[in-house]
Formats: sequence, structure tokens, C-alpha cells
Amino acid sequence: MVSRWTSAVAFLLAIATPGNAFVSQSNSPLVSKPVTSTSSALSMGPPADPSAPITEQYGEGSRKYRRTVYTHDQWVKHRSPDRFLNNIRTLVNSGIYKQVAKEVIATTSVAVFVCGWNALAGGYEGFDGSMHEAVIQGSWVQKVGLPLTPFTVLTPSLGLLLVFRTNTSYQRWDEARKFWGLNINHTRDLNRMATAWYGNQSNQDDTKFIGASTPAAENIDPVKRQEDLQQLSLFTWAFVRSMKRHLSPPAEDEEAFIKEIRARLTPEQAENIITANHRPNRALYDLSVAIEKLPMHFVRKDELNKNLSIFEDTLGGSERLLSSPVPLFYSRHTARFLATW
Repeated sequence: MVSRWTSAVAFLLAIATPGNAFVSQSNSPLVSKPVTSTSSALSMGPPADPSAPITEQYGEGSRKYRRTVYTHDQWVKHRSPDRFLNNIRTLVNSGIYKQVAKEVIATTSVAVFVCGWNALAGGYEGFDGSMHEAVIQGSWVQKVGLPLTPFTVLTPSLGLLLVFRTNTSYQRWDEARKFWGLNINHTRDLNRMATAWYGNQSNQDDTKFIGASTPAAENIDPVKRQEDLQQLSLFTWAFVRSMKRHLSPPAEDEEAFIKEIRARLTPEQAENIITANHRPNRALYDLSVAIEKLPMHFVRKDELNKNLSIFEDTLGGSERLLSSPVPLFYSRHTARFLATW
């Protein structure tokens, strides 16, 4: 009997011991945090620094710490055989558990009350297997409980509702990630084509395009070429950065956005984007103008502008995901069903 309690206490102490398996590397270029933190991309959690505001340790304030990017080092840790023990050791630091603490405490309280009352009113079995009589006796004392039939019948329906909601949530996340991936791919494609085609207005067989204003053999000013391509690169970055700000909460990113835009663009260009009603669209307009100024045939400019149309599609799709949640009646019905169950 004593050995069982000793083992249980030792196990709980081992779980509660804070682990440092997921301490981030200070030189990691992929994790950017506005506060000092020992949380890495792999831990996918809020800052472990006790001085961090409580509002950023879990819930809405911790969302900006959960945008995980994996590299080879993170995948090695993710596949480590020690990951199960590490996950258990960091159980008490879970932001998810803190977020649902009220629901868990309420459900656990009811369960503890029912078990305690039934033990007092109907007797209980000790750890050694012996039966003990009821502490509270009388004709008015009754054990409380519910039949298992309703739970057995409703469990499949509840499981289907939860699975559908989980799959829908993952699909929305995956769709948003693909939108951002398209942005990455086509920003590379745009700058690659602009760099390769700059000043080239003929086919590879030296046949001039119809309407070419200058021959392919015309000398190219390297300084002017560098300036034009740099402008194109900056406005490509300005669109992606404006899109990120457009889809993020103002309190999280506004100050950093303004600082970065003013640091990279000219004062006039920066203010045009900052004061625009729709910043990503203004950045796309500036990018279109930069493409139009490039010395190349209009057919090749059209190819570059196709990337901008894809940028518009990814921007619109991301706005749709942000403004259109899973139908509220479904989410609320599932929550009510789960709470009642």
C-alpha cells in the first residue's frame, strides 16, 4: 500500500519537473520574438521566461509564438525517441490546458463530487481490495448516477462532429499555408525572370520581337540595371510584408511594419503604402509600375505580371479565410453537444 503511494508521488514529481529539452538556440534565424524567451520553434508554445506578461503565456496573446517553421535540426528533435518523455514533462506548461482550464475544472469537480458522494452513501473498495461500508446511512441516502445507454448511443454522433470540425480546421490551415507558399514561389519566379530578361528584347535565336523599341545588342548600364532590379525586389518584399500586416492583428504587427517599411523604402514610397486604405493593393500597384519601367518586350512584361495576378488570388483567398469562419451554428452546436455530453 505504502509502496503504491510512493510510486505515484514519485511519478507526479517527475512529470512536474520542468524540462529544458526544447530550449531554443540563440542564433536561430527562423524564430523572431519581441520578448526574451526560451521557447523554440519546436516547442510551439508561449515564452517560458517568468518575466513575460501573463497575457502572452497562453490564449490569444500566445498565438504569435505558434507559427512554427521547421529546419533539419527541428525535424531531428521531432523524431527523437525522447519526445514522449519531454511532452509529458512539459504537460503543466501546456497553453491548451490552461486555455480550457475552466471546463476541465468544472467537469472534474462534478466527477469528484459524484465519486465522493457514492463512496460515502454506498460504500467503496479500498486499495487493498477490501470493501468498506457506507459512511452516510439512511433511507433518504441514494447513490447518484446515469445509465450508460445515452452515452453509448450519442458517442458516435459526437465523434463524427468532432472529426469533421478537426478536419475542417486542418484544411483551412493547410489552405492558408499553400497561399503563403505560392507567394514564396512566385516572388522567386518574378525576380528570376526580371533578372534574366532585363534589356533582352529578342528571342534566343536573335529574332527580334515585333514592336521592340531597342535592339537586343544595345549596351546596358550596369548601375541602372542594379537600381531597377533593386526597386523590383523591394516592391516585391513590400507586397509580402504588407500582406502579412494586413492579415495580422494591428496590436501585434503595426509598429514593426511601419518601422520596416520606412527603413527600406524611400519616404514617399513608404508613406504611400502606410497611408493607403488597402496596403497590399498599393504595394502591388507600385510593383506593377516597377515592372513597366523595365527595358524588356511587353510579352515578357506580361509574363512577369502573371505573378501579380497570382498574388491577388492568394491575397483574396487569405482574406476569405480570415473573414469567413466555420459556420457558427455548427461550432456552437458542437460545443453545446460536447458540454452536455
